[in-house]
Amino acid sequence: MKKENYIPLQQLCISHEVEISFFDGLERMGLIHLVVIEQTSYIHHDELPDIEKMIRLHHELEINMEGIDVVINLLRKIEHLQDKLNETRNRLRLYENG
Repeated sequence: MKKENYIPLQQLCISHEVEISFFDGLERMGLIHLVVIEQTSYIHHDELPDIEKMIRLHHELEINMEGIDVVINLLRKIEHLQDKLNETRNRLRLYENG
């Protein structure tokens, strides 16, 4: 496991002015995955866009953990449905052109 692919949790807490307990709550709800390397918690850099979205929901809209869980799950479902719709449109174009 390469450390350069991970961001130290403490660094995120400082840069986004968020308590570590916020990230612990997100992990308990299954929204993020924390990795412990040498007694330090890290987050994979691929999770950063979702984490920043969750922080904005919490700070700007004052949404609690349960609300963040609902919003993120709904956004993921919408994204999945949009992918399915695009896939269906592409298949339809094949039939229209063929």
